[in-house]
Amino acid sequence: MMPWLAVTLDLGGEAAEAFSEALLSAGAQSVALEGGRLSAILEAHHDANALMAAAARSTGVAAPSFSVRRLEDQDWVRASQAQFAPLRLGRLWVGATWHEAPKSAAVIARIDPGLAFGTGSHPSTKLVLAFLERTLAGGERVLDYGCGSGILAIVAAKLGAASVDAVDVDVQAVEATAMNARLNQVEVRALAPESLPMTSYDLVLANILFQPLVVLAPLLAARTARGGRIALAGILEAQAAELIAAYAEWFDAAPAAREDGWALVAGVRR
Repeated sequence: MMPWLAVTLDLGGEAAEAFSEALLSAGAQSVALEGGRLSAILEAHHDANALMAAAARSTGVAAPSFSVRRLEDQDWVRASQAQFAPLRLGRLWVGATWHEAPKSAAVIARIDPGLAFGTGSHPSTKLVLAFLERTLAGGERVLDYGCGSGILAIVAAKLGAASVDAVDVDVQAVEATAMNARLNQVEVRALAPESLPMTSYDLVLANILFQPLVVLAPLLAARTARGGRIALAGILEAQAAELIAAYAEWFDAAPAAREDGWALVAGVRR
């Protein structure tokens, strides 16, 4: 049995949303947001103070006060199962292995909470899933950059993409994506960024954070085929205009959808 740490803090409004995303990027295994109360699960060896400081630097939010308590393994499993509800988007259903999928769902993807971010529960992930459900016609070459659990790559494959590559700088995320692809019986090539072959894609997905998306603009543009599309998420609505400007050299882009203060920017490569 492995112990965990449960961290609880209070933040308001958009700061809480941004901080939840930053905590996941900094190493939290799971984050739940209810009202202004933010709860995060960390591995026991993590330094909660260092993780909070990293999230504060990433978001520009002053480091808040927080409490920490120890969870045993069984408590973590129960907390995980309670936190993640199934998601239905048109013909797509996403849920964990312990959820029962409705018979009416045409496309079923199963992702358990675990070593990498992405179960479909966060608004930024929902935005990209809905974009895929709306726009994928089948036969596309897809790249998921910053794949986390692999949920976006797996759903793209389930929706008929001809080939799907998924990359992440986190070795655990690459392993989780490969494992989840096997669970879902789809072909997804999970790689570290430096192992990605020099090729272009019809659709590039990146659900990360605002600053990395800005830095990655030339790289993601180089990976997108002429006339291909890009979908960028993990940003707040207030950051959409600045992100569009960062990609304007290569893409005709615009805000494509919004949910709970988060935005999806989509564009076409010139």
